Amino acid sequence: MTTPAFEDLAETFDFLDDWETRYRHVIELGKAMPAMPEALKVPATKVEGCASQVWLHPMPADGRYDFIGDSDAIIVRGLIAVLHSLYAGLTPAEVLAVDAPAALARLGLHEHLSAQRSNGVRAMVERIRAHAAAAL
Repeated sequence: MTTPAFEDLAETFDFLDDWETRYRHVIELGKAMPAMPEALKVPATKVEGCASQVWLHPMPADGRYDFIGDSDAIIVRGLIAVLHSLYAGLTPAEVLAVDAPAALARLGLHEHLSAQRSNGVRAMVERIRAHAAAAL
């Protein structure tokens, strides 16, 4: 299960010719994300296991999962935007049903991210899943 926003992103990635262009697109997605209020960048929202500083804060509404996030690394901000497109708007149960590794493999991310970045993405996915599980 994926969201329409993620399907649009996957189509865009199919259209982009090479990883460098995709990488720039991920960065642009990060730049376009709304700013996370500094007051939410606290230890409780910090994601451990990431090479850079990452914060994720759940913001569910009307039984649907949503979150805001930020990072001190622009590429990681873009990866947060990718995860937002994958999960935002799903019910908590649907969030838990998402096969994130398979979905992200469609974008070719695992092939082009360093081991540290891949571990960070895994840590973010685990945090998102924990948010969703707590909302059930």
